[in-house]
Amino acid sequence: MDKNAYFVLQKKIERTIENLNKNNMDGYFVKDETELQEKIKEIMKEKDMISVGGSMTLFETGVIDLLRNGNYNFLDRYKEGLTPDEITEIYRKTFYADTYLVSTNAITENGELYNVDGRGNRVAAMIFGPDKVIVVVGANKIVKNLDDAIKRNREIAAPANTVRLGMQTPCAKVGYCMDCKSPQRICNAYTVIGRQGKKGRIHVIIMDKDLGY
Repeated sequence: MDKNAYFVLQKKIERTIENLNKNNMDGYFVKDETELQEKIKEIMKEKDMISVGGSMTLFETGVIDLLRNGNYNFLDRYKEGLTPDEITEIYRKTFYADTYLVSTNAITENGELYNVDGRGNRVAAMIFGPDKVIVVVGANKIVKNLDDAIKRNREIAAPANTVRLGMQTPCAKVGYCMDCKSPQRICNAYTVIGRQGKKGRIHVIIMDKDLGY
């Protein structure tokens, strides 16, 4: 990206962080994975109970590896050999976690978090339960407004995730949302977090990189 295009991106990020702060969510900007992980370690404490929502971003940035280093009581939903019942139990325990790490399907320049979930466990924990929520998001997920957030999910996030999960849905075949009634549909719970009531609970870290879907 040349310096002129990068200037435009930086201004977009600045507006987003300013509006996150107005909405009682703490916004941060980091340049790379090292800065990201240092910021995360500042926010959460060693030995805390930590849980995560389903997220490619957390894998891409090395956050999952950080949580597995033995310094945290990590409720690892990705641990090999877990049964469906054990995974569901982790989802339930997440509501008692000290810190919950997750990404978001889109973030508006107005400082709103837009998400679409299949089971609802991810967005439920973002809204209520864990003492702190850390949202890690690539700059590619910043959109102008909620209309653009909805469009982004329909045209990028939803079809890409159905392909990743091996779902047999129409969007996995054509590459865009078709408002299906498939039994494997992953778009069931639609949420907007427009503001956080408790100061210091939600922390949004924007990285200067394309991440996730």
